[in-house]
Amino acid sequence: MMFRLLMIAMLCLCGAMPQQAGAHALDPGYLELRPLGGDSWRVFWRKPDVKGQPMRIEARLPEGCDPAVAPAEPQFDGAAWVTAWVAQCAGGPSGGLSGGRIVIEGLEATQTEVLVRMTDAEGGTTTARLTPDAPYYEVPEDLSGGQVFAAYLVLGFDHILEGLDHLLFVFALLVLIRSPGRLVGAITAFTVAHSITLALASLGLLQVPGPPVEAAIALSIVLLAVEILRQREGGDQLAQRYPWVISFSFGLLHGLGFAGALAEIGLPEGDIPMALLAFNLGVEAGQLVFVAAVLAVFWALRLVWPRLVALVRDPAAPGTVVMGYGIGIVSTWWLAERVAGF
Repeated sequence: MMFRLLMIAMLCLCGAMPQQAGAHALDPGYLELRPLGGDSWRVFWRKPDVKGQPMRIEARLPEGCDPAVAPAEPQFDGAAWVTAWVAQCAGGPSGGLSGGRIVIEGLEATQTEVLVRMTDAEGGTTTARLTPDAPYYEVPEDLSGGQVFAAYLVLGFDHILEGLDHLLFVFALLVLIRSPGRLVGAITAFTVAHSITLALASLGLLQVPGPPVEAAIALSIVLLAVEILRQREGGDQLAQRYPWVISFSFGLLHGLGFAGALAEIGLPEGDIPMALLAFNLGVEAGQLVFVAAVLAVFWALRLVWPRLVALVRDPAAPGTVVMGYGIGIVSTWWLAERVAGF
């Protein structure tokens, strides 16, 4: 009876997860303001795509700016909807923006966020992250780069927790590797690997098309699912003998996926190393929170429902087999979906 309940729960999970159009949540919006001299500002506004249409949000500049909203319809660039214009913002030490409020109208009705980046006449940059709970930004009197680290740290943290494929890969590692020492080594290798490719791709030193990377990430999860199921055959599998090699190799792929998300947001000129470090630390923090949450749930179940834990205690246990098939079904769906998207 216990095994049947576990099987039903896993099948429900597999049926629910592919309903999502992709493994990631909506990309964030992006608003950039650069001074052109005098009271003129160049405005670049990027809206996420929702089923082939621009998301129903609008950037509004402070009072005194003309035009305060985009004067033309956005154009699709293959990933999002973009528009650019020159705004005249009269008065104030920052050209009419100082002390004003930038508002993303409609953001409160969404589940995404908007990154706002401003540059002053001296080249200093400040970055702010706007959310549905706080869809506005109070422009400071003096722009600085002090908010860059915090903004990109949160973006990295949110990205890993919203990236179901990356989380499923980490979860598969937890299921596959039972030794605490080897598990730590595998996760460390995964971290080092995706940090390398994230940095190389974000700095423009490594260029790989996004769709094949996303498909390869799904394939990496399929291969881990196969390794989980092969444990029933006994013997010393490759992933058990050299878990860090598997994690490092696949981590290189996942780093390219992180870089693709970061490329959609952009890196602030003059603060690229700080933003890159903060984003990567945010990813690591989110990954550690996820691992801690999974282990905490397992520990709690062992106390209140020991019979359920017994079903996943051994590699050939029914619960482990069900999880292996569940991970394999979901990741195979993603793989087929992404290859079909080529």
